[in-house]
Amino acid sequence: MPTPSRFRDPQYNKYYFAGAGTVLVRCPKCARQAQVVAATGDDRSRRLVCRHCGLSRQRKDGEPIVHRWYGDPDMADPYFHVPLWLQTHTRHGRLWAYSPEHLTVLRQYVAAALREHDPWHEHWRKMGMIGRLPAWIKHAKNRDEVLRGLDRMRASLVT
Repeated sequence: MPTPSRFRDPQYNKYYFAGAGTVLVRCPKCARQAQVVAATGDDRSRRLVCRHCGLSRQRKDGEPIVHRWYGDPDMADPYFHVPLWLQTHTRHGRLWAYSPEHLTVLRQYVAAALREHDPWHEHWRKMGMIGRLPAWIKHAKNRDEVLRGLDRMRASLVT
């Protein structure tokens, strides 16, 4: 009998994937895959770059950073508010990810038969990324459908 796959909650907070690296978005000019990357300078400065049409935008100082969560009709990046590239619909709701790394963590979590986390006696821990996932993503009965959605998003990546 094979051992069940395990997932140990890495305790990423809700800003980890949006602030740590590249966010993949749909280019507002050509509708192809673009990136929101850290610009040189302070850590809150971002640049929207499309390698297909050459679009390049710098985020203006003072613009709000808006992190949306599940339940919003259109998932957008927090800096330029353009639609995320990695998103798809299932019959239960919308799946989305900021980056391939975010997608990998979600897939590992959903595919795991055993999902471990630290005890929740420290209240801040239960509000991590995994704790905020909707119940329909966490239910084992939806595992196959959610994995198919995550695989569709992975297939849409442009190398």
